[in-house]
Amino acid sequence: MSIGKTRGFLYWHIGVPLTLDDLVFANHDGNPIDPCTLTHNFARIIKQAGLENVRFHDLRHTFASLALLRGAKPKVICEALGHSSAAFTMDTYSHIISGMQEDMMALLDEVLPSGVPASRERQNRAVHD
Repeated sequence: MSIGKTRGFLYWHIGVPLTLDDLVFANHDGNPIDPCTLTHNFARIIKQAGLENVRFHDLRHTFASLALLRGAKPKVICEALGHSSAAFTMDTYSHIISGMQEDMMALLDEVLPSGVPASRERQNRAVHD
């Protein structure tokens, strides 16, 4: 049973409906965990894992970076992070994903009709002309 299903079963068992608005890190009564407690426990877990200098907040950056890398829509990432706009999300995170422009050009090459020269061919011609 997955963690999400286990949590849902636990909430159902104690008579508390689980909704999409529930906190990710909550006490048994659904109230927020004290931030100091969360930070302390996270630091302990990171140390046990043999990692150094990893902050809890770094998980947000990792999530956003991996989501962008996997092709998630900026608006979806923006909403997940609680940002005010997708533009802010892209300004904050897109610079860390090298090769996104090249990936976009490769996708464009895939959708262009076969009679239209590929972007690299156009770039090479522009350089040599």
